[in-house]
Amino acid sequence: MPHNALPLVVVPGMLCDARLWSDVVFPEGHPVHHLQLTKPDIGALAEDLLSAVSGPCVVVGLSLGAIVAFEALRRAPERIAGLCVMSTNAGAPRPGQFAAWRAMDGLIADGRFADVVEQTLPGMFPVPRPSGEEAQRYREMAHAVGPAAARAQLAAQATRADAVGALRTARCPAVVLSGARDALCPPDFHRVIARAVPGAGLREVRGAGHLLPWQRPSAVSAALRDLLTRTQQGTPPPEPRTAAHLAPPAA
Repeated sequence: MPHNALPLVVVPGMLCDARLWSDVVFPEGHPVHHLQLTKPDIGALAEDLLSAVSGPCVVVGLSLGAIVAFEALRRAPERIAGLCVMSTNAGAPRPGQFAAWRAMDGLIADGRFADVVEQTLPGMFPVPRPSGEEAQRYREMAHAVGPAAARAQLAAQATRADAVGALRTARCPAVVLSGARDALCPPDFHRVIARAVPGAGLREVRGAGHLLPWQRPSAVSAALRDLLTRTQQGTPPPEPRTAAHLAPPAA
């Protein structure tokens, strides 16, 4: 292990666990810590992330996991030495999302967790009807997460806040990955994130949907290698972004 090898804290999305990353090749020599999302509050989950290791770390997050990473960055920017986020949204929840989360929570409370899994399944993939093998892989992971954790994750989603302000102050190497065919978190969401984070690299992955680590593990692995190289080289921190940096490009 390199003398200064930074640990990675890896955070999955809703209804996902460590098996989401099973096809990804993590950079050799860096300890990898997988976080589980089992608390009903983004702040509490961010504290879990920061408590997973001592000292600086590189955070890798997908979807809700990336939202947790944004909050950790807000609370302790000096602890985040590198940031890789994907399939996510830095904006505050929209009214329709609150209604959808309440409806899903009601179904789970009524013992219909399997229905919720089936409702979420199409949005995970770049095509409306994934192959039977892909769908079953997702079902098995979601059911392993279980209804109790799912309800906590739905509650946590409702405690989200707009994270763009926190992202402007980032002073670490960062990469933003977006599936070109992600219906839940389309590329425009990731352009906002990349514009906010100083010096962030944006990679749009062709043909991929929401579950990038399964659908394009080689792209995720390559992004992590590049990020760790930049982090270990001690790339000088970029200047924090101002509001002017976030303006959309002129037509």
